[in-house]
Amino acid sequence: MAGDAGCGPREWLAVDETAAAFLSRSLSTRPPILLPPPLHRAPLRPGNVVEIAGPSNSGKSQLLLMAAVQCILPKEWEGVYFGGLGKAVMYIDLDCRFDVLRLAQILRKRITQGCGSAHPTSEDFEKDVSKDKFHYFQDTLFSDCMKRFLYVRCYSSSELIAALKSLISQSKARGKVLGTGIYFLMLDSIGAFYWIDRAPQPTTESKGNTISFQSITENVVQEIRRFLHLQPVLVLVTKAPIYGGGIITSNDFQRGSSKYALEDSTASRYSKREEEKNGSHREYMPSAWQTLVTHRIKLQDLEQESGFSEQGNEALSVHTSEWVQPSLNTKEKFYIKDDGVGLIQ
Repeated sequence: MAGDAGCGPREWLAVDETAAAFLSRSLSTRPPILLPPPLHRAPLRPGNVVEIAGPSNSGKSQLLLMAAVQCILPKEWEGVYFGGLGKAVMYIDLDCRFDVLRLAQILRKRITQGCGSAHPTSEDFEKDVSKDKFHYFQDTLFSDCMKRFLYVRCYSSSELIAALKSLISQSKARGKVLGTGIYFLMLDSIGAFYWIDRAPQPTTESKGNTISFQSITENVVQEIRRFLHLQPVLVLVTKAPIYGGGIITSNDFQRGSSKYALEDSTASRYSKREEEKNGSHREYMPSAWQTLVTHRIKLQDLEQESGFSEQGNEALSVHTSEWVQPSLNTKEKFYIKDDGVGLIQ
């Protein structure tokens, strides 16, 4: 109505949709996505870009695998409720650390949990005592879920850009075969080629464009935005620190050697652990990437609390999560098991 040519102010301001109708239409078009903890705190929808930042062994890749299993699992299968999304995942491995056995382990644990649930939606499944049929059920569901997991390995930023350019065609092709397109896009991890891209001097292409880390990042962001414009998906990206504690940079030498040579009270007021913590959170991605990200969560590994055990079982490592964007002003502790993530109250 507002776009009609020649309409007056009153017609232009006329209400053509109520607030309830708007919310209903918005939620049906892009419904909120429920992910495993600690990613469940912030409301996430297709079109969001979530950055999971943290040092090594903080649980970044494990959270990606948990979210991937949640996506490829169906909501219901043969009358048994699993609570998944039944959608496809595109997992782009940039640091060559993807563990397919770990993915299979998590998926099989979730399938076993669903089959042994105390509240199945089908009583016939409980009454079936055939062990062979039970294993056939699990294997069939496992194969069906793995068909929705798409894996790509990239060894350079140019391969990453090429993979992003092919997302639209791959999503359409998979949609015809599986009946659903890509719903989750995962990158692990975005800073894998930072030093490789920063090492050479900026060069100029035949078209006059300068090739640098800045331009490479802008191309990556451009391809992700183009794909999100044509097909809204949830983008989950891990980011590891590249500046470790105790590393002396050229700027440190310019400040003088007294910081490292003299052990006075001023130089030693911060512990080594505090320096590592501050250095690991230093931002190194260009502004083009920072403006693309809509949500940020920061993870940390608590080495001093690695002896936590649940109900007398083996010791589990403890991690912390803190939402930075949006800022929730809360820090949660969690641990990772074979069958999922548990929060520590």
